[in-house]
Amino acid sequence: MSFSLDQRLAAPLADPAGEAGYAEHPPRMGFFTDTSVCIGCKACEVACKEWNLVPPASESEQSDPIGSLTGMSYDNSEGLGASTWRHVAFVEQTTEKSNAVDLGMPSVPQGALEDEGEVRWLMSSDVCKHCTHAACLDVCPTGSLFRTEFGTVVVQEDICNGCGYCVPACPYGVIDIRPEDGRAWKCTLCYDRLGAGQEPACAKACPTDSIQYGELDELRERAAQRVDALHEAGVPQARLYGHDPADGVGGDGAFFLLLDEPEVYGLPPDPIVTTRDLPAMWTQAAVAAAGVVATLAAAFLGARR
Repeated sequence: MSFSLDQRLAAPLADPAGEAGYAEHPPRMGFFTDTSVCIGCKACEVACKEWNLVPPASESEQSDPIGSLTGMSYDNSEGLGASTWRHVAFVEQTTEKSNAVDLGMPSVPQGALEDEGEVRWLMSSDVCKHCTHAACLDVCPTGSLFRTEFGTVVVQEDICNGCGYCVPACPYGVIDIRPEDGRAWKCTLCYDRLGAGQEPACAKACPTDSIQYGELDELRERAAQRVDALHEAGVPQARLYGHDPADGVGGDGAFFLLLDEPEVYGLPPDPIVTTRDLPAMWTQAAVAAAGVVATLAAAFLGARR
């Protein structure tokens, strides 16, 4: 099967593993994270670090000293990075008083008076999106980043030269350089476990099945049904993020059900693969270079006359 340059860089692509050269391969695997049932336990963060032997983030990787309060609610890991492959975000919002049955539990009023509103907690476990069109993979000069037979994107740290090109290329700000060794690191979707027929450590540890692992097509169907169920239950703000193969990155291998706008969770509203316009940029550069050469040639020939 042949793929056009546009398909390779930005257009909808049904088979990223096939495009990467795998003639025969298993179905594309991925994550569906249902934030409506996330309880913020951080079991996924711990399981990820334990299984993958991810070290604690160094002081240079965080804006606050290790162990200090960040001022961001109970979120003490701040965001994804070279030493934080899973990050559970805690978002506090003031909402109108709900009509829920009073069970006599203590409430947390946000305003001066209890009748002014109540706090809503939004929790979400963020991770590398394993994009269909992964700009980090496109710009890697050594082949350290590669597409697996499962359609995921993995870093081979032993051949990473630490150039850092992948860091600004990622539209989600996921991949980063670890200061201690100068190499790039990110979630591998537990590539070693997938090869052994096991689910990733984070999904295995999740007590509420907020993180669901499986065949991507099946997960997309399941997610659409979940959104419909939430809408029927009176949660009209439920929406999917990263599931659409026609979006700016060709759809994500790890997508989410959100209960508010993506920006609330720290996600870009309209991510676009940063290498999408490379052919046009190179064409324009070639035209400009040709114009410069023609001008210099004309000036040189004119001077000889």
